[in-house]
Amino acid sequence: MSGNEKRPLVPRLRFPEFRDAWVSSPMSEVYSFKGNNSLSRDKLNYTGGSFRNIHYGDIHTKFSLHFRVDAEPVPYINDGESHSAIRPENYCVAGDMVFADASEDMADIGKAIEIIDAGDVPLVSGLHTILAKQNGTSFVLGFGAYLFSSQSVRRQIQREAQGAKVLGLSASRLGNVQLHYPSKVDEQQKIADCLSSLDELVTAETQKLNALKTHKKGLMQQILPRDGETVPQLRFPEFRDAWVSSPMSEVYSFKGNNSLSRDKLNYTGGSFRNIHYGDIHTKFSLHFRVDAEPVPYINDGESHSAIRPENYCVAGDMVFADASEDMADIGKAIEIIDAGDVPLVSGLHTILAKQNGTSFVLGFGAYLFSSQSVRRQIQREAQGAKVLGLSASRLGNVQLHYPSKVDEQQKIADCLSSLDALIAAQSKKINALKIHKKGLMQQLFPVLDEVQV
Repeated sequence: MSGNEKRPLVPRLRFPEFRDAWVSSPMSEVYSFKGNNSLSRDKLNYTGGSFRNIHYGDIHTKFSLHFRVDAEPVPYINDGESHSAIRPENYCVAGDMVFADASEDMADIGKAIEIIDAGDVPLVSGLHTILAKQNGTSFVLGFGAYLFSSQSVRRQIQREAQGAKVLGLSASRLGNVQLHYPSKVDEQQKIADCLSSLDELVTAETQKLNALKTHKKGLMQQILPRDGETVPQLRFPEFRDAWVSSPMSEVYSFKGNNSLSRDKLNYTGGSFRNIHYGDIHTKFSLHFRVDAEPVPYINDGESHSAIRPENYCVAGDMVFADASEDMADIGKAIEIIDAGDVPLVSGLHTILAKQNGTSFVLGFGAYLFSSQSVRRQIQREAQGAKVLGLSASRLGNVQLHYPSKVDEQQKIADCLSSLDALIAAQSKKINALKIHKKGLMQQLFPVLDEVQV
């Protein structure tokens, strides 16, 4: 094939019964763009109304690619709002695509859903969305969602976005996107069915994962005391001794940390590894093993004079995040199970707590400090308005209720750890399915360097 010749426009992988070349069209030839409204969240409700409304934020965070109104948390427009600009020809119907036209994140700009079932109440496209209706019937129902989430189309949409801090996308620029698709609706259907079967499997496995997490949450509320209680509702039959109650300040001593910000850290190497409070919020496991977590190093150019060996993190220590904008995260904690060979220290906006003696077996503390009773006490000790803070002295006020027998602590830890292992295995299974789908999508649709855009 000469350098001037174009390769046939087909994906790498096709079902054997299809041989026809794929079609190429700009989106503006396949879709017409229709009007939307600009109603903000405060003009919407989840109780009822004459219209249901798709808000761009829900496309980013909540809605499925294949949108069925009765399966999604879709708000209504408040009845007091004017509906005069909402025209029946702009109601969402099956086969329509709705795009989010604004985002602070390049990964989300132009993210789309396909309307599969719009329900009985008129459904309209709302704030920062673009409604696209097919000119005729180019695509079978369900195919558009996959086409517009394919690598080639997503990257073209991202190139059409404009803006710096907040990205925007206009209907005219969206219309420039070149679409590559099978001319035969049977091939479209085959692709949609193949990917839908994977989505259904991911959904089923996710439901299993959620059931395991719900079971663990319920079990924790039974085998550890609930808020306001000093003994659990459920105990292993071989244990009858009374539980111990102590303020945290009697069980733990609080040690110094450093205040190094992210720009003083790196992921390449150094003499110390550093726990940053943001990673406790978002990344680290309850049971912290340094080699299994993305733990940064302190830059070698930074002063280490304030870091004392007695304040290195060791197995059994607890590290708390002492700042958060979210009540759910304030005082969130990890238990050090394995600190590794490089000295590990507690960093910015953290509180390091070391046991006075050995009150708890390794692995028990993580569950105790994530129990309902302890979490709610920690939240009550937090101070602040927009940004919540937690001091070591206030953390020391938290009352701990725990078994005096280490054998009972171990039994509780083992029981909950076995559930965590099941949850981790289920999460890996789901991630593997998602990776498989991503790879399959890249083969069932032409990738960016194989198409002429």
